[in-house]
Amino acid sequence: MKQVVIIGLGLIGGSLALDLRRLFPEIEIVGTDHSDTNLQIAIDRKLIDRVAVEKDYQLADLTAVAIPVNETCRMLPTLLDNCGENTLVMDVGSTKSDICKAVKSHPRRGHFLASHPIAGTEFSGPTAAIHSLFRGKSQILCETESTRKDLLENVIRIFNQLGMRVLFMNPKDHDKHIAYVSHLSHISSFMLGKTVLEIEKNEKNIFDMAGSGFGSTVRLAKSSPAMWTPIFIQNKKNVLTALDEYILNLQEFRKMIADENSNGIFQDMQDTNHIREVLKGIYNEV
Repeated sequence: MKQVVIIGLGLIGGSLALDLRRLFPEIEIVGTDHSDTNLQIAIDRKLIDRVAVEKDYQLADLTAVAIPVNETCRMLPTLLDNCGENTLVMDVGSTKSDICKAVKSHPRRGHFLASHPIAGTEFSGPTAAIHSLFRGKSQILCETESTRKDLLENVIRIFNQLGMRVLFMNPKDHDKHIAYVSHLSHISSFMLGKTVLEIEKNEKNIFDMAGSGFGSTVRLAKSSPAMWTPIFIQNKKNVLTALDEYILNLQEFRKMIADENSNGIFQDMQDTNHIREVLKGIYNEV
């Protein structure tokens, strides 16, 4: 791999740049971002060597698209129109169905790979980029049968070198499952933060009384609204289903508290403790 274009120099795009430079010391990494400030920070941090120009899209071995999913859908057809004969165009979005549909009939569909690295933090922008963000994380790939075999094999080797676990899934299943384990988590965090801010008008009380439980639960509320708003809209059907089930559980739990149903509350929480076994190993929990 000699040249990479990264579109969107935030947490994912910037971290990818850091890790690719570690794997390929002689690589040239160029990039673009909607923010001139982000571009300058990316250059100063040596995430990229320079700003991408038009000819780079023809020469690149890999063009990685790390921007909001609505913009990804809009941009992908043009990127495929202008990519080189041996360029792989890859997105990293948290939704997959709409993105795959956007390029389904494109004559150069074989140059595209739909991917979703299950990695990240609550921080955004090029200053959030960190080394080894992807090590030990899952990389979900969708519709790989439509990606040119040699391009696919090359990039899977890179994912392996990054220490990722590669999984294959169809876009519909991906969007359904990710609504529960990711999208619902972010909504819960945002709404918990909103509820507390609305009730505790004196913010000092929040900081004085908040423990680690509150901090860990509301952590995701620091995530980028620009990234998450289009995710919720694109995955609307699955997100609404997940929300309906979550709200029903909250209502039932509320009723048990109102009824002082101690046995029911205890049993509900004890049954849910099983999540510890489910997650053991995934997050190195003990």
